[in-house]
Amino acid sequence: MKILLIAATSDEIIKDFFPNTEMLISGVGMANTTYGLTKYLCANFYDLVINMGVVGCYNPAIEIGDVVEVVEDTFSEIGFENGMKFEEFSDFEITNTFKVKGKTNLQKVKGITVNTVHGNEASIVKIVDRLNPDVESMEGAACFMVCEKFNIPCMQIRAISNKVEKRNKTIWDMPLAIKNLNTKVQQIIDEP
Repeated sequence: MKILLIAATSDEIIKDFFPNTEMLISGVGMANTTYGLTKYLCANFYDLVINMGVVGCYNPAIEIGDVVEVVEDTFSEIGFENGMKFEEFSDFEITNTFKVKGKTNLQKVKGITVNTVHGNEASIVKIVDRLNPDVESMEGAACFMVCEKFNIPCMQIRAISNKVEKRNKTIWDMPLAIKNLNTKVQQIIDEP
């Protein structure tokens, strides 16, 4: 099986864990992911794309360091404001949400993909009320969208580095999340 690992930053992939697996570092955000992955897939074929990285978590039952599989991801900002209310377009052919079948024994979660990471209490309350996500990233739905267009199976494996709250990097645990993420993705690749 030919597998492509894609992450936003080189810090999220421990290269020594994957000596025989191709990797793409797309850059942070949905625009970089869409461009980088599309360009890559136009020149190469893969049996599976694994989008891996760290995420912020809304769900209080999920701990920092846990590794999850995102099986539903939404572009949370595509829509319009109608007064004080956010609404999704219904008069255009726009797909905001992508769903995939789970492929691992990891906890299955719902994600949102954002341009601006949430760190304001009022905006956090609004997004939880509207979409009730478990996690948020800046790339997930873009990866799902591109893979769907190319008809290539995709999985999104994420490790929790922090809770979604007012930004305070001193309480994040990036080393734990990255170690757990890479260990789990290595196990997934090595499974028969």
